[in-house]
Amino acid sequence: MKELIKKLAQVSAPSGRERKAHLAILEELEGFIDGHRFDNVGNLIVWKNGNGENKKKIIFDGHADEIGVVITHIDERGFLRIDPVGGVNPLMLLGVLMNFDGITGIVSYEAETDEDARKSLTQPSYDRLFVDIGATSHEDACKKVHIGQFGSYLSPFFDLDPMLVSKSMDDRVACAIVVQTIKETQHPYHDIYGVFAVQEEVGLLGAKVAAYDLHADIAIAVDVTAHTDTPKGNKRMDLQLGKGPAIKIKDKGSISDETIVRLLTTCAEENQIPFQYEVLVFGGTDAQGYQLTGAGIKAGTLSIPCRYVHSPHEMVHIQDVTNAVRLLKAVALKPNW
Repeated sequence: MKELIKKLAQVSAPSGRERKAHLAILEELEGFIDGHRFDNVGNLIVWKNGNGENKKKIIFDGHADEIGVVITHIDERGFLRIDPVGGVNPLMLLGVLMNFDGITGIVSYEAETDEDARKSLTQPSYDRLFVDIGATSHEDACKKVHIGQFGSYLSPFFDLDPMLVSKSMDDRVACAIVVQTIKETQHPYHDIYGVFAVQEEVGLLGAKVAAYDLHADIAIAVDVTAHTDTPKGNKRMDLQLGKGPAIKIKDKGSISDETIVRLLTTCAEENQIPFQYEVLVFGGTDAQGYQLTGAGIKAGTLSIPCRYVHSPHEMVHIQDVTNAVRLLKAVALKPNW
């Protein structure tokens, strides 16, 4: 499981450029699915047929994109200006390495005076940031990159057993969970549709299209969520790494359908799977996209508590991941709910 997470998390595939992640997922699923296709917006949809007499159609969603940046300008000396793709706080970028399709860049800040430096450090903004790819001129830079090219964090995978650290755990850890669930569920009762959605980070685009397309009975978005177990963690929430996957009650984008909450809770209790409830006071997931599209789909979210979300080094607990797989398998195998 760790190797699967590492493989998927280390792929560079920001929103709108998810193809490399999709190909890695398909490689892992070869021989474990009954079919796959790409839809018109680029979602990868895979399926595994159920054999239950009263089977339903279930979507397990893990969005394939990650946050990133896009090149907006290349100056005469070859330095790049960038804009965020998704929720990238400029504070997170100072001194960070970025990957532009194999070209490495160092993010820094402009400062003609000490006052400029203080402003760049205390009030970082994209107007003050630039990326250095080692180019000596505009022409030299244009041989390596181009305006409109996307980039993502360049940071390694660390196994800090039981913690795992990498870029893009949001949401490749969920992709890994859906992949592993499909692999391990040999004879599901229900029809399983794995949706590896595009562009979640910029507006839930993929989930909305998949909802309209598949007309499933239920959809469970798998995503990361916040943590409260570091010093002075958010006192209005209670989410801890290692206490199990979190069954979402609500976030700023949606309220989970009671059917989903009850189903996940029952499956966890029947199979002695540790879990926690999540009430997130910000954010949202693909569940909102499934709820709001067409006639709507009953939807909810299963979350993996994650430290340092949207940073180059996102941290999850391996037992939360493996227990999420156990829980989704229980859903896929449970008749008559």
